[in-house]
Amino acid sequence: MRTHFRPAALAVGAVPLAAALLVTGCDASSTATASVPGEAFSRAGFTLGPRGGIELSGASREAVTPAGSYPVTAGRAHGFARPDDKLLVVLRHWPQERAARGAAHRLPPLEEPAVETGFLVDTANWTLAELDGHPLQWLRRATIRVDTTNGTVGDLTRLTLSGPHGGRSGQPVEPPDDRACAGLDPLVNRRVTLPDIEPGTPVTDALTRLRGQCLNVQYASRPDSGRPGTVHSVVVPVAGQSAPAAVVPGLGAGDVVLAEPSRPATVVVAR
Repeated sequence: MRTHFRPAALAVGAVPLAAALLVTGCDASSTATASVPGEAFSRAGFTLGPRGGIELSGASREAVTPAGSYPVTAGRAHGFARPDDKLLVVLRHWPQERAARGAAHRLPPLEEPAVETGFLVDTANWTLAELDGHPLQWLRRATIRVDTTNGTVGDLTRLTLSGPHGGRSGQPVEPPDDRACAGLDPLVNRRVTLPDIEPGTPVTDALTRLRGQCLNVQYASRPDSGRPGTVHSVVVPVAGQSAPAAVVPGLGAGDVVLAEPSRPATVVVAR
């Protein structure tokens, strides 16, 4: 069974699907409910269709709760909050009305902002995130963002969460240590050194280097002639510039730029 969400029925303003993650106390009905206590999380999939809808599937889809849809502008991320014992999935897409018109997605529309739709996943276990069938990272009590706004008409984007897998290869033992980033204000621009990330770099290596600069990261995917599942490109938004600075293929690596943390860096994965 699959569950369909139509998040872009919202227009302007923060119109929640269910409980807004940042603004607590807002309720709405949903076919997705909290998981039954004691049930192990197995698999949940999110598919973003060409007309802007989000389809939820998988044995653990009932562990997923819609958390609101909000318009976002200039690449800035909505400030979803995440409870300590849950995963947060944030999907960036165009409004359903625009997607249904079949307009090209390569350029941002002047009349409509993109939308971020959030979901809470009720599991505190390690979970493997895969984008279009390619592993991204292991998650635990964390946030993962996927941006589909640079896709082409008819594209399908699939994010899959699966786990737990015990001693499966690549599973970390302890949560990532982000203590060095804990005291930084996410709304204040700061200087960072652009890391050297070449096309074909493993996604986990790129993530480590970007997180080493305390940059928030989102993922995207696109067709590429290179090795599927590796880095196609990375972009880092620079304060005062509408176009982000390209890190891959190495242009600017080692340079110091004034980054804008409210706009996540994007790791584009080849598929």
